[in-house]
Amino acid sequence: MTELPSRRTFLKTGAGAMLAGGAVLNTRLARAVQVPPNHSSAPGIFQPAETNVPQAQYPRVDAGSRRVQFRIDAPSAQRVQVMVGGGGGETPRMDMVRQSDGSWTLTTPPIVEGFHYYPVYIDGFEANDPGSHTFFGEGRDMSGIEIPSPLPSDAFYQMRDVPHGQVREQWYHSSVTRDWRRIFVYTPPGYDEEGRKRYPVLYLQHGAGEDETGWSKQGRANVILDNLIASGQAKPMIIVMAYGYAKFPGAAAPDLSKFRAASPAAFLAAMRVYTAAFEDDLTRVVVPLVDRTFRTIPHRDDRAMAGLSMGGFQTFEVTLNHLDMFAYIGGFSGAPFVLGNTKFDAKAAYHGVFADPAAFAKRVRLLWLGVGTKEVEMIHRGLMAFQRDLVQAHIEHVFYQSPGTAHEWLTWRRDLNDFAPRLFRAARE
Repeated sequence: MTELPSRRTFLKTGAGAMLAGGAVLNTRLARAVQVPPNHSSAPGIFQPAETNVPQAQYPRVDAGSRRVQFRIDAPSAQRVQVMVGGGGGETPRMDMVRQSDGSWTLTTPPIVEGFHYYPVYIDGFEANDPGSHTFFGEGRDMSGIEIPSPLPSDAFYQMRDVPHGQVREQWYHSSVTRDWRRIFVYTPPGYDEEGRKRYPVLYLQHGAGEDETGWSKQGRANVILDNLIASGQAKPMIIVMAYGYAKFPGAAAPDLSKFRAASPAAFLAAMRVYTAAFEDDLTRVVVPLVDRTFRTIPHRDDRAMAGLSMGGFQTFEVTLNHLDMFAYIGGFSGAPFVLGNTKFDAKAAYHGVFADPAAFAKRVRLLWLGVGTKEVEMIHRGLMAFQRDLVQAHIEHVFYQSPGTAHEWLTWRRDLNDFAPRLFRAARE
């Protein structure tokens, strides 16, 4: 087992260091969405992407060079383009070339490894690639593609021959929002066989424009935890992935389609609208539901919360207002004081929970922050400033930087891989 650093401020940059109520979905979900071990790393060999629908030959990925070949059948089109993002903001649309059979093709330059959403534009109309699975992201279903990583340190999210847990889909009616909502729950290997064993719980939140499916589909949280548990690096735990958008009955909801174009202040205001009701739903409905339905250890020292981007903001709002319920906190490319002009004030923030560093360290067993080194400038600058503020306030925390990645799923996969092994290891008082 890899020895973890002591509980102190720790700066790290590295790649290694996730039906009807109660129905079960095996972690293999859809074979095409998981990682097959047969991608060649030799350059010049293009193979169907692992995110393709069954039998689809395109898009094709050259794992050695990280280039992609796209092919779209659109014989009546005048112009076809594709745009593959890298999480660092808008990327240019790439023009495809018309072939004699009416298809359009393109071989891209190298694309950053990891998972990417991508739209196809046919005469300016945005469409999905029929050869790819779709994933809910940026507020809509989008085609997605996995670019294999050449780094051995990124093998942590590859499917391996180890015991696998399950991802279960649970519906519930919320007394807070007064509508039907859904959570996805990862149970670790052996959960059903070990009928009396109880487990700690990590509440893991998606980002803006995504939903409760994101961490098990795009993020592969279940695969990451299977591998960590099998290697003895992480304790077996339950992971709850909740729907992060909630509103009180009768309240107007912000328009998700405008998130990308929103100003930082408008985006922050939208997050606060969702978070107010989400905080109530999670603490008053979801946590009690999970403790009743699953074999949890219903104690704050065995309960953690983390989230990416908007989910990181929500994590801080929920946990720091409910330290009687949570002892472990993680922000993946998301935290308070990152957007807008709000400044961190250790004495005033969250009713003064940061005012006494020793008392904070006694209550919060882990405060963890992560950011990609290629994040959009506003987010990277904000998180770096927040981290410096925590250092100056003498607040113990771990700070992790994912090298070469931006506001994207490879950053958050690496975050989870570093965060999860640190959970539920501190001795109780």
